[in-house]
Amino acid sequence: MTGSFWWDLLIGVAAALLLAWLALVVLLLIARPRGNLLREALRVLPDVLRLVRRLAADKTLPRGVRVRLGLLLAYLAIPIDVIPDFIPLLGYADDAIIVTAVLRSVVRRAGLDAVRAHWPGTDDGFTAVARLTGINRQAR
Repeated sequence: MTGSFWWDLLIGVAAALLLAWLALVVLLLIARPRGNLLREALRVLPDVLRLVRRLAADKTLPRGVRVRLGLLLAYLAIPIDVIPDFIPLLGYADDAIIVTAVLRSVVRRAGLDAVRAHWPGTDDGFTAVARLTGINRQAR
């Protein structure tokens, strides 16, 4: 194999990664929270982080659920993001979308009662989280 093959392969992989990243950015632009939803999400963020930590530490939950939550905490702790946080609105939208997806999967596997039992905030806060993530609709 010649050097040209490796350059072609490298350029192809780089182009595919760039295309995948651009597709993700477009999806995040479409799915980003708007107006009051973003303010509401930021208001309950500390409680959501405590919720995720509590759920991850609960040994009664299935291992797969705890692994997902642990990976979520690691992702949130790592400073490298799909979209850097300094980009207005979109910087935090990728984190919000990932948290939402993980919470939905936790409700599907562990049940809404488990999530509610570990909720550290107010009832209004839990209602806001349920509305933002759509977990009430999935629990039915």
